[in-house]
Amino acid sequence: MLKELVSGKQRKQTVAVKCNGMIIDLSTPLVEDTVLELIPVQSEAGVEILRHSTAHIMALAVKELFGEQVKVAIGPSIEDGFYYDFDRGKPFSPDEFELIEAKMTELANARLPFVRQEMSRQEAIGFFKQLDEIYKVELLEDMEADTVSLYTHGGFVDLCRGPHVPDSSWLKVFKLLRVAGSYWRGDEKRQMLTRIYGTAFADKKELQQYLTRLEEARKRDHRKLGKQLALFTIQDQIGPGLILWQPRGAQLRRLIEDFWKDEHYRNGYQLLYTPHIARQDLWKTSGHLDFYSENMYSPMEIDEVMYQLKPMNCPFHIGVYSADKHSYREFPIRWCELGTVYRYERTGALHGLMRVRGFTQDDAHIFCRPDQLENEIFNIIDLNLHILKTFGFDQYDVYLSTRPQKYVGSDDHWELSTQALKQALEKKGLQYQVDPGEGVFYGPKIDIKIKDQLGRSWQCSTIQVDFNLPERFKMTYTGDDGGEHQPIMIHRALMGSLERFIGVLIEHYAGAFPLWLAPEQARIMNITDDQHAYCEKVYAQLRTRGLRIEKDVRNEKLNYKIREAQLMKVPYMLIVGEREKEEGTITVRKRDGQNLPAMTPDAFFDLVIEECSRLVV
Repeated sequence: MLKELVSGKQRKQTVAVKCNGMIIDLSTPLVEDTVLELIPVQSEAGVEILRHSTAHIMALAVKELFGEQVKVAIGPSIEDGFYYDFDRGKPFSPDEFELIEAKMTELANARLPFVRQEMSRQEAIGFFKQLDEIYKVELLEDMEADTVSLYTHGGFVDLCRGPHVPDSSWLKVFKLLRVAGSYWRGDEKRQMLTRIYGTAFADKKELQQYLTRLEEARKRDHRKLGKQLALFTIQDQIGPGLILWQPRGAQLRRLIEDFWKDEHYRNGYQLLYTPHIARQDLWKTSGHLDFYSENMYSPMEIDEVMYQLKPMNCPFHIGVYSADKHSYREFPIRWCELGTVYRYERTGALHGLMRVRGFTQDDAHIFCRPDQLENEIFNIIDLNLHILKTFGFDQYDVYLSTRPQKYVGSDDHWELSTQALKQALEKKGLQYQVDPGEGVFYGPKIDIKIKDQLGRSWQCSTIQVDFNLPERFKMTYTGDDGGEHQPIMIHRALMGSLERFIGVLIEHYAGAFPLWLAPEQARIMNITDDQHAYCEKVYAQLRTRGLRIEKDVRNEKLNYKIREAQLMKVPYMLIVGEREKEEGTITVRKRDGQNLPAMTPDAFFDLVIEECSRLVV
């Protein structure tokens, strides 16, 4: 056995081993000489095994507590934790977590071994039918493998590839977090299950740190702050996943859009505007009906012709390209658009601004010659990182996603595209990970996942190389040889969608945006009605000069007004009393409570301009 080869201190820290590139249990028998790599429980792979095993122990605890009528579905490890789906007949409640956790602790202390066995798929189907585990039976019936593996611990047997910890004594640092509804296999027409989420770590300190981060994340929840700061609303009478931007949110969005447009103009892009619908035939030509139809809304008939809402902007940009003939001398052509698209997301997947049904992409398409491809990718990366840094994101992970199983185009084009992306990353000196098979159906891509103040990763930026659409739409340009050639198309989004990006910004800054980005930079308030007229004068003076300022001249106590401005995360409060009125000044208070010396309105305006110039990279 492998565990016999791991001794002493290593045995206490080693949860599995890597053998010939595959991570396996310590209980696996060795049949030939091989080089082994130990997997410490503190490693990323070790923690994933720990969490997967904890999901199994939770399932055993639930079965023992609530009886055999509870059916189990699937229970994988996920980023930061694990979950298990149950069919109980009624939902579980967080009020039951304490009971389940106590039973899990009891099972952990029992040192139950995780025992692996293999059997034929048909035997396994019969086995789980006897247990009346209908979800396991369905999974097995859809598998193609002849042999499957099962894991037993205590009285619980689960269909699972593994690996797992040696025994349940490794599973003592865990916490159940929340419940959610989950349709079986993601199908809204199937059974609604209860999903219990939890997390597990190798030591208590890491768990406590995680729970602290989780509490901070709750405070930063963009849905809560979006309501508190009056940025956006979602209403049932309009429809789930459809965002209504309130005035303050619209101001924030305008600031982002204006900055985006200015930066693109400086980098040689031209702005486009395109429709929201198109004839269905366009989506047939583009291939979206073949590869993306489940995410598209149902067609509508107009003048006896079928139309569909756009899920992408790219075919429209090709339409602009096709309006004229093009020469190699024009390239590269860089077109950008803040284009609103519509994609069907299941109700259970919708989440504030992060997952919606109608959203605006910060989209762009570059048409270039093969000899320009690498340099264009390099330029996109530069602009991408500049924009992310300006918004406060200087930590990120980079992924190179390669050809998926289902794809279009020639292998030569895929190889050329992948190498161009790879070389651009390497010349830029960026560390990256290869994400095998995660490219889009028409080409490989670079994904950049930004990290926020809590260290969470968010997928925003993507750069994709495409030979497929130019071929489908028969796009050409006249080369220096006088012949017709096919251009290369680069799809590119830096923020992803404005909705999602703004949601990330809200949580990154906890709603306290930097001054240049704050929808309301200052709020002026009077102490008594005697300063009302002076307050109005200063307000008009600063607003005319472009300051984003609001006023609060209500007959309320000053402390009440200050408190309200602080709750709205306003960077500066301008306080006007009798002395300020007589001297033609304002007293400036920052949102953190710091008071600045009295100054003239002009001096405050200069202070804002200087501070904004420092904040914008």
